[in-house]
Amino acid sequence: MELDPLLLSRLQFAFVVAFHAIFPVFTIGLASYIALLNGLFFKTDNPAWDRLALFWTKVFAVVFGMGVVSGIVMSFQFGTNWSNFSQAASNFLGPVLSYEVVTAFFLEAAFLGVLLFGRGKVPQGVHLFAAIMVAIGTFISSFWILSANSWMQTPAGVELIEGRFHVTDWSEAIFNPSFPYRFAHMVLASFLTGGFVVAGVSAWYLLIGRDREANRKALSMCLWLLLVLAPTQAVVGDFHGLNTLEHQPTKVAAMEGNWERSSNTPLLLFAWPDQEAQENRFEIGIPGLASLILTHHVEGEVPGVSEVPPEEQPPVWIVFWSFRIMVALGFAMIGAALAGLWLRRGGRVYEHRGFLQLMRVMTITPFIAVLAGWVVTETGRAPWVVYGLMSHAEALTPSLTGGMALFTLVGYMAVYAVVFLCGVYYLTRVVRQGMLPEPAHDDEVHRPKRPLSAAHVPFEDASSQPGRS
Repeated sequence: MELDPLLLSRLQFAFVVAFHAIFPVFTIGLASYIALLNGLFFKTDNPAWDRLALFWTKVFAVVFGMGVVSGIVMSFQFGTNWSNFSQAASNFLGPVLSYEVVTAFFLEAAFLGVLLFGRGKVPQGVHLFAAIMVAIGTFISSFWILSANSWMQTPAGVELIEGRFHVTDWSEAIFNPSFPYRFAHMVLASFLTGGFVVAGVSAWYLLIGRDREANRKALSMCLWLLLVLAPTQAVVGDFHGLNTLEHQPTKVAAMEGNWERSSNTPLLLFAWPDQEAQENRFEIGIPGLASLILTHHVEGEVPGVSEVPPEEQPPVWIVFWSFRIMVALGFAMIGAALAGLWLRRGGRVYEHRGFLQLMRVMTITPFIAVLAGWVVTETGRAPWVVYGLMSHAEALTPSLTGGMALFTLVGYMAVYAVVFLCGVYYLTRVVRQGMLPEPAHDDEVHRPKRPLSAAHVPFEDASSQPGRS
């Protein structure tokens, strides 16, 4: 059987992106949370905030390192597997990715060392400033990456001349039509991911009775955050969907499993799309709801997948089901946030073991939702690498063989498996080790403005030293 280099290259890039995406989506939200914790400690001098900041900085360091290692390979693949695309889009993507390195990576690298190793060695205000700069750096990085990817979804500000994209308007290219919606959607996803992870870990600590003061504070903060952001994400997602309907109608048709343009279109809860027959074999839906959501009118028209030739259609069943997984998990997040609000009466939210177990389970849901959303975004764009202008086949490296693509795919999977296992091992150790011990006496609420670091106070000895936590 002949190996298809195009299919294998797409699988390879999908695997690398999926593996990498779970790390920045966590670190973006976590970096802001760490900056907030450092700010609260700077203002209140409450040691609980300091212990939380130190603990989550350790987690951030491990995850950030895994994200850097896994992300390098993505740009490497542009040259090995997608050289035609790299040459064609270099006038835009080259500067944009360079801006990401110069403005974001340098900023993060400069202040990350102060954040990780400056505790007790630099003034507390300097340490807080470093935490803020790292958080800002993660936002700048996501800005440029989302701009580049959004341009591939909704290309603007360029013209294609003899197989190369030439920038005619940088502002239009960078702030292309889908960028504002996709950037807002991704930032909210990052905060939701960070919020659910912190809430889940805090819930576990409360279940086993460790550092109750600090973890009650952490859980409370996250639940208020999730209560606001989870519904907001649904609203932003709606605007994002309307933008996609305008610029990528075939993707929306695949998301809805709608084959022919229709009005009063039902929202399909369950269906089994048959690409070959261009129909759904079985479906259960709510009449008119898809039209209402997408056009804000029950009789509004929803495009059909069959309006474009079969060779320009995305794999509908993948897009259809990935979208439903993302939406279902989004509603689950809203439900968890509302349950937390309900249990706040009488302080039950910190004692209800069923709810605390639920938050532990919910820790993984934002990662799955993000991956499902990326599948919808990238698979729904198929067969285009630059929507409507360059296909995947045109973007592929001409000399690439199926054997070469398979070899590198297997190699990446093996290396990433080692990276993932090592990362999980160290994260597990950090979580099991927990925060610095609480103060030995309840009346010890003061901490010096230059707190001692974990390196100065061994975990096994700190509890025996009054006033040091």
